[in-house]
Amino acid sequence: MSSSITPIIHPQELLALQASPNLVIIDARSGPDVRVRYVTSHLAGALHADLDTDLADIKPNAADGGRHPLPSPAQFSKVLGKLGITPESQVVVYDDKNGANAAARFWWMLRAVGHQQVQVLNGGLNAAIEAGFPFLAGEEIAAPVEDYPIQDWSLPLADIAEVEQAGQDPQRLIIDVREKVRYDGITEPIDLVAGHIPGAINVPFANNLDSQGFYLSPEVLHEQYAVVLNNRKPEEVIVHCGSGVTACHTLLAMDYAGFEIPKLYVGSWSEWSRSDKPLA
Repeated sequence: MSSSITPIIHPQELLALQASPNLVIIDARSGPDVRVRYVTSHLAGALHADLDTDLADIKPNAADGGRHPLPSPAQFSKVLGKLGITPESQVVVYDDKNGANAAARFWWMLRAVGHQQVQVLNGGLNAAIEAGFPFLAGEEIAAPVEDYPIQDWSLPLADIAEVEQAGQDPQRLIIDVREKVRYDGITEPIDLVAGHIPGAINVPFANNLDSQGFYLSPEVLHEQYAVVLNNRKPEEVIVHCGSGVTACHTLLAMDYAGFEIPKLYVGSWSEWSRSDKPLA
C-alpha cells in the first residue's frame, strides 16, 4: 500500500471525521436519474461528481478511448476546484455499488494526480446511513477554491497497443475484472460485442468483496492477489474492465492489500471491441 493512509475508510471512522475542517465527501453514484437520486438523498455535506461529465471526457465514438476516457489533467483540475478540493483536503468518496460504480475511479484519479489523502467508503451509502451518518435532501454547493494544481497522470497507464503486445507475452498479465459471463462472451449488456481480449484472465471485481458487500481484509486480498500476480512486477500487469471504471475497484483492492498499483487500461473492452482487434 503506497499511500500514507489506507485507501478504505469504514463508516464508523467517517462518523468520527464529521467535524474535520478539511473533510470533503464526494457522492460518486452514477447511472439513470443520478441527479434526482442525489438531490433526493445523500450523505450530509456530500458533493456529487458525475462519472460522464466530471470523471470522463466522452468522445462521439467509443473506439476513441472507450466509453469513459480520462479527462485531461487540466479538465480534472477544474473539476476538483469546483468540488472544493485542495491539496490539503481529506477526501472520502462513496457510491451505492460497493465502490464499483465510480467511487474507486475517483479514488484512482485523485491518487493519479498525487493526492494521497483520499479514501473510499467501505460499504458505500447504505452502510454509512446504517452506521448513523446523517443524510440530507437538496443540493450541496462547495466553497470556491482555485483549480487543483496538476501536472499529469502519475499512476501507470497502458494504451491499446501495449495491451495487444502484452497479450502475446507470457510474462505479462492482463486482468479482466468484469463478470465471468461477460468475459466468457455469454452475454454483453453494454458493449456491441461479447467476449474478451485474447490472453486476458478473468478475476471479477466482486471477488474483492465479502457476502455483505464490504471489502475483504488486506490480509485476505493479499493472499488472493499474490496467487494471481505470481511475483510479477507492477509494470508487467494491466487491469481493465468495460470502460476503465470498475477496473479501479481492483486497483484499489491491490493497493489495500499492499501491492504497488499496476497499469490501468482505461479504454478497456469498450475500446478494444470496436477497434478491429482479435476477440476471444
